[in-house]
Amino acid sequence: WGADGQLRYAGRADHQVQLRGFRIELGEVEAALAGQSGVGQAAVLIREDQPGVRQLVGYAVAADGAELDPAGLRAGVGEALPDYMVPVAVVVLDAFPVTPNGKLDRKALPAPDLSAGTTGTAARDGREEVLCGLFAELLGLAAVGVHDSFFDLGGDSIVSIQLVSRARKAGLVITPRQ
Repeated sequence: WGADGQLRYAGRADHQVQLRGFRIELGEVEAALAGQSGVGQAAVLIREDQPGVRQLVGYAVAADGAELDPAGLRAGVGEALPDYMVPVAVVVLDAFPVTPNGKLDRKALPAPDLSAGTTGTAARDGREEVLCGLFAELLGLAAVGVHDSFFDLGGDSIVSIQLVSRARKAGLVITPRQ
């Protein structure tokens, strides 16, 4: 309550977030990531590195002597949780950044390099070139190959609608299903 007698809503006490129409308990995703072989510590958060593009990102620190594969960690989380709860990327760090109080400094966690998941296979014609350019622009990537997965690189149903709109403006006739 404020001094003026008005109730002030300060946010949720838990770490539940809404992403693409789904409610996601970040602690549940963190637990699935932490449960993967070789993971010593895990954190999960929503990032908005590009205006309007919110993405679930996981962070992991290896247990002593373990080697972590980000793609393998994503796959393992995908076996334990529904698709909408799987982070678009897992960033492996040597150690988590901490605040002066010793708590995880979530704001200091680095943005994922989603371009690492691209194949770089070049477009074969003008239509593919336009689509690859639009994919890259909407996903905030330098380049996208023709065999790259739109969804694995961070795309979702809303971004697919934006893609269709921009493709139509560029003279291509496609639907979100395609």
